[in-house]
Amino acid sequence: MRRFHPPRVGSLVGWLALCWGVLGVVVILMDALWRLSGYAWAAIRSGEMGGWHWLVWVVWVVANAYLEGYRGFQRSFSPMVVERGFLLAQGGRWWQVLLAPGVCMALLSAHRKRLIVSWVIVVLVVGLVITIRQIAQPWRGIVDAGVVVGLGWGTLSVVVFFMRALLGHAIPSREGNDVI
Repeated sequence: MRRFHPPRVGSLVGWLALCWGVLGVVVILMDALWRLSGYAWAAIRSGEMGGWHWLVWVVWVVANAYLEGYRGFQRSFSPMVVERGFLLAQGGRWWQVLLAPGVCMALLSAHRKRLIVSWVIVVLVVGLVITIRQIAQPWRGIVDAGVVVGLGWGTLSVVVFFMRALLGHAIPSREGNDVI
């Protein structure tokens, strides 16, 4: 894995694109985090969780922290969002600036393979959300607790990478984030 050294942002439009893109992604993640945390807490407060439920809850939360939070967000998605934000700030087109959160999430203006991967993930997440809505408590709360931990880790990692990049520190990067 290479390191991305954030370039200087020289224009007001560049700063707006960078902040709108990265912070827009943070707002999207926080919205999901806020909505799902209510269901996660409802399962705990309901008093319906027995020993088996708690065991599944712990295993699921730990698995999501590692797989979604660390592997998915911290090692891949979060550095990509910040890198694409900085690249967008260097000279994106007007429509890319307008749709900066989508560009930062690689839903727009990316290589074909990255676009396919990003859109497949969106479709899978939407499908999972629709499916999980059908599950009764406490199981829905158990599932949502793991997702909340993963989203929380992911949101925090986007913010940390963004702050580090603003301070001039290199961040981890994967090849292929340069189509803006």
